[in-house]
Amino acid sequence: MEKPKSLFEKVWNAHTVRTLKNGQTQLLIGTHLIHEVTSPQAFGMLRDLGLKVAMPQRTFATVDHIVPTDQRSEPFSDPLADQMIKALRANCAEHGITYFDLGSGKQGIVHMVGPEQGITQPGSTIACGDSHTSTHGAFGAIALGIGTSQVRDVLATQTIALSPLKVRRIEVTGRLRPGVYAKDVILHIIRVLGVNGGTGYAYEYAGEVFERFSMDERMTVCNMSIEGGARVGYVNPDDTTFEYLKGRPYAPKGADWEQAVARWRAVASDPGCAYDDVVKIRAEEIAPTITWGINPGQGISVEETVPDPEKAGSADERASINEALAYMKLGAGAPISGTKIDVAFLGSCTNARLSDFKEVARYLPGHRVAPGVKAIAVPGSQLVSAACAELGIDRVFKEAGFEWREAGCSMCLAMNPDKLVGDQVCASSSNRNFKGRQGSPTGRTLLMSPLMVAAAAVTGAVADAREVFAVREAS
Repeated sequence: MEKPKSLFEKVWNAHTVRTLKNGQTQLLIGTHLIHEVTSPQAFGMLRDLGLKVAMPQRTFATVDHIVPTDQRSEPFSDPLADQMIKALRANCAEHGITYFDLGSGKQGIVHMVGPEQGITQPGSTIACGDSHTSTHGAFGAIALGIGTSQVRDVLATQTIALSPLKVRRIEVTGRLRPGVYAKDVILHIIRVLGVNGGTGYAYEYAGEVFERFSMDERMTVCNMSIEGGARVGYVNPDDTTFEYLKGRPYAPKGADWEQAVARWRAVASDPGCAYDDVVKIRAEEIAPTITWGINPGQGISVEETVPDPEKAGSADERASINEALAYMKLGAGAPISGTKIDVAFLGSCTNARLSDFKEVARYLPGHRVAPGVKAIAVPGSQLVSAACAELGIDRVFKEAGFEWREAGCSMCLAMNPDKLVGDQVCASSSNRNFKGRQGSPTGRTLLMSPLMVAAAAVTGAVADAREVFAVREAS
């Protein structure tokens, strides 16, 4: 009888070309996603080497990081952004790569376009020159963020060299309390395991909570695996996965569909397979979570106080807390609730899907953005934007005082006009709160769920969304 295997082991083995002399694996990449930021140099390297794209049919492109979200007329006011989008168009045309451009109606953040189009599929290996490629692991794929030289390698050979990973299974059991979301789950996991806890690991997310999660919720968690140090995060494919993919443009059709589902079902981790580590978390222990510091592991529940460095367990921890408090201008032991904000940002590849906007739109009517707060809502894709318009969700946000924007990465990393100014404090549904991440070297970011962002927007400060919006029933 064959030894039980994890999904990671099955997919890794199926895509292994050979083992290299240094012990790394030459891994075939089933799907390559590219955008405008990390691809120009990679295409330039190909030209210098006199090479063509090996498998253009496996490569898909979109534009997301640099596009303005307030107006799309070209040329863009930022000369570098304008050069990047022109270079991407030219490179895709030259090499015969499918490109979801601004006029396609399908453009958006690369980690949303792949799933929407059915390009992201279980049992595959997926690579993109963006750290949050781990998002695609929600479908039962090994999805890897890669650097520019590796983008070149995939373009030229459809393979990359990687060291095998250990696998940690993270089980979240029980039932989440009302007002607690997928974003809170991943912020809690990173808080528990640390920002370096996943180094050398792939994270397999499992348990009753993930079994009940929608694909959107699974993507939110997998998206931030990288923030916990993991190279990969995935959820085993199941009926929820297959139902999401069915009928999408690049999903198999007809008899091919049934064969694909059988194949995808078999790729899930076998009962009794071995893991290098298992972590168990009770869903009832998770509360609405907010980062107070300068990395995603520095998080607390909305009911807690900012850590006191004098109570730290080590000198390194004390120094880390002191550094974060000084940058964030927060007082040790102060409640995080009530912290004033200047900007509220609802968007990014973590939380800019239709379900995120629908959930906030359930509670927003009757509320207005607080005076002095700039609130922007940025759909992650043109398809999400169109769906919000059809359902009247965009109108709900506008009536509440939010600016409703065009699809793109926006203020998540501020490689576009959406930036913090000075030391503004931003309540953000994005994935990183590093120093200067949102465009200002002194800007301060508080990560939280979309509904918590909305609560901060309408009160002008960090607030418990469960109280602001009278959240009682499970969402």
